[in-house]
Amino acid sequence: MSAGSDSNMAIVVPQPPLRLQVSPLDRLRCVARLILELRTHDFRAARTFVRSRYPDSPWPIAWSRFTGWALQQMWSTIPEAMTDVTFADHVSRIPMWLAEGNPLANHPWTEAPTQTLPIDVDVLVIGAGFTGASLAYHWSKKAGSDQSMAVVEMDDPASGASGRNEGLVVMGRYYAMVRDTVKKSLASVRSDLHEKQQQKMSEQFAAVYSRAAYRNAEMVEQTIRYEQFDCDYARTGWVQARTKDEQAKLDESICAGEQAGFSDWTKIGPQDVYTKTGMHVDEMAGFSRAAASFHPAKWVWSLIKVGLKSNRVQLFTRTRVQGIKDMGDHYLVQTNRGSIRAKHVVSATESYTPMLHRQFSGLIQPTQTQAASGKGGPETLRPNIGISGSWIFAGRHGTTTMIGSDSTRVPDHHAGRFQPSRFLTKFLCGELKRLFGSYRLRITHEWSGTVGYTPDEYPIVGTFDGKRQHIIAGMAGSGTAVSFNAARCIVNRILDLHDEPDDYPNAYFGPTRLLDPKHHSWPELTSNPS
Repeated sequence: MSAGSDSNMAIVVPQPPLRLQVSPLDRLRCVARLILELRTHDFRAARTFVRSRYPDSPWPIAWSRFTGWALQQMWSTIPEAMTDVTFADHVSRIPMWLAEGNPLANHPWTEAPTQTLPIDVDVLVIGAGFTGASLAYHWSKKAGSDQSMAVVEMDDPASGASGRNEGLVVMGRYYAMVRDTVKKSLASVRSDLHEKQQQKMSEQFAAVYSRAAYRNAEMVEQTIRYEQFDCDYARTGWVQARTKDEQAKLDESICAGEQAGFSDWTKIGPQDVYTKTGMHVDEMAGFSRAAASFHPAKWVWSLIKVGLKSNRVQLFTRTRVQGIKDMGDHYLVQTNRGSIRAKHVVSATESYTPMLHRQFSGLIQPTQTQAASGKGGPETLRPNIGISGSWIFAGRHGTTTMIGSDSTRVPDHHAGRFQPSRFLTKFLCGELKRLFGSYRLRITHEWSGTVGYTPDEYPIVGTFDGKRQHIIAGMAGSGTAVSFNAARCIVNRILDLHDEPDDYPNAYFGPTRLLDPKHHSWPELTSNPS
């Protein structure tokens, strides 16, 4: 285990400056604005915050503590942060990644308004985000010249979560995190196992996920280099600040990963944190060495463009799927522009899945995150590296600073809605000041997005009708750790190719794990989970 805190002992980390004085009248004005800006999602987010911050407190005590925290934020922290921040007269709801336009917008209708949908295809992909674009790319490389794929997207490519995120190629939810979320779920779905068996199985799940995530990250980098994609890729890691109370858990998570053979997740000291990020911390921080930053929308567009050049892939944007009928030897996919017959259908719809496939309601749970961006930001904030604290993620991309947070379940029909919270944005400005000191930032963009969570926070990859309807979903905010590799495996299965490893075995990733856990073919317990 390497802490990395002794190599830079000569570095003096400057401390954040003292807080500015804000008049009582200005504080009152800030409180009034915060109250007037509250919306329905703020109360949902408050529930999430209480459960996360005070997990062991009875609800009256937890909410009492939250009320005190909220008052402190509204009277002190946020007013002081607002001395550093201004908002544009019109704050755009367009994510920063899409602000300069979408090169595949309204494709193919802009250039070919009389274009029609194909009558028959071998594969119909629903969704053109990380997963749909990855499917198009792999299909273009592996399918024969007479094998066709159509990708239909209800909006434009990367318009969903793939264009509204942090912009990180993550190794995924590190080993110990996956182990713990799966174990919690196994207590209910595999009550036939005693606790030690549940622990062993959760370790197996974590090891299988981590291996797939490692391969996924390497594949992403190799593809960017090979194809010479212009998507601002930089593999500089991801620093995650941890509090004093979280140090023991951090140590345990690193030790567990190393014992299972996964050493990417480690820790670094305050001086190394400052050197890498410009962030001020007092404790050891978690560090994912192999994580990278990139422009997520450019990644999606680049993959699709390769697919379109092959003539094996067609893209139809602003085409909403309204229903899918099993016709025996094919599926009839009904859209607002007409119907398409397909031998295989792949749902790459993530948080939108329950609206198309009702059997996944409650199993693929739309979960909202939000972000804001603008010009300026802390002078010490380093570019092109993943940065997060307990309640914030942040990054610098050129002259733009982005901040974000939240992980709140929303109703199925709210998937993809733009409903960012101004209170959360201002709270994040306070967190940014706490971690980096004073700065000047003008917020110009503010947006939200939804990702898909499963009850065990573990993805599903496979068929869900026992035939030829495939799905890749439930990536729990780690789509860049799953989508590219999972798409490769699904394409290989459809084409019956067996010359590459399949990293998503049905025993672990099969959709019946969620849909019918009693009859799911669970993995056998092994002596060595790694």
